[in-house]
Amino acid sequence: MTNPNNILTDSFGREHTYLRISLTELCNLRCTYCMPAEGIQLSPRSHIMNFDEIYSIAKTFVDHGVTKIRLTGGEPLVRRDVDVILKKLASLPVELSMTTNAVIVDRYIDLLKECNIMNLNVSLDSLDAVKFKEITRRNDFEKVIKNMHLLIQEGFNIKLNAVLIKDFNDNEIIDFINLSKDLPISVRFIEFMPFDGNKWDKAKMVSYAEVMEKVNSSFDVSKVIRLQDAPNDTSKNYKIEGYKGSFAIISSVTNPFCDSCNRIRLTANGRLKNCLFSAGESDLLTPLRQGKDITPMIQKAVHSKLKIRGGMDTMEKLEAPDLHGKNRSMITIGG
Repeated sequence: MTNPNNILTDSFGREHTYLRISLTELCNLRCTYCMPAEGIQLSPRSHIMNFDEIYSIAKTFVDHGVTKIRLTGGEPLVRRDVDVILKKLASLPVELSMTTNAVIVDRYIDLLKECNIMNLNVSLDSLDAVKFKEITRRNDFEKVIKNMHLLIQEGFNIKLNAVLIKDFNDNEIIDFINLSKDLPISVRFIEFMPFDGNKWDKAKMVSYAEVMEKVNSSFDVSKVIRLQDAPNDTSKNYKIEGYKGSFAIISSVTNPFCDSCNRIRLTANGRLKNCLFSAGESDLLTPLRQGKDITPMIQKAVHSKLKIRGGMDTMEKLEAPDLHGKNRSMITIGG
């Protein structure tokens, strides 16, 4: 039952209980779908939230009903004061999780455990070292694979996120699923989405239907089990009978999950995005620094959320560069 008086309830009755906070625009990888080849104009350091500001804004959201916070970047672990941030946020009555590329996560195992951050999304778009270097523009494949196994050994719950791009890594779908045979992980295939500078093209996208076509032609259909999705889940979940892990498809483009969306995003420079696809943002950091109450700004931002994909409710609109080209690069939004 939605509460219309809650500042986190939008005009369609959706309650936003899940906040994603980007800790930094910096990253130690340069993934092509996330960052333009020429790089990005970073926010001045003075425009980035400090740890007290992150905590203050997060607490406001938790006080109004947020029950889950995911920390993203860039790469959140490259931030120098990440230990201070995690410990402060861990004091809130909220479930903490993180998205990481796992390049340096081995250095932070103890910190993550101390802060009870046991749910990690690891970004990995290819199981081939050459392709990994091509898409990340870095040579850290072996390190990521080693750290993924280390996280599993240390008891972390791992979701492996792979952005699918046609004629690049779509021939690895079955290889990814077979990872879940002996590893207790959830492999999640993400449809390629449009952001500024990532040269999005519908023809590069691998749809939910195409993934399932490959799955059903590679496995006995009777052994492909449809799992029950969690409330507000962005993914359609499956497993192969007898496999330890599972796989899922996040079909933001072809089958958007907007009706049940409970997510809202805070960028590293303190701006609230009510939808990943929307170019609109609300500045929370400036009024916070002025000592103002930010709840009216939050309420206005949430209430103005559009019904589907930031207003891009047709494929024609989604393909219009003048619409999605106004959005940030993914690295400055937060993965």
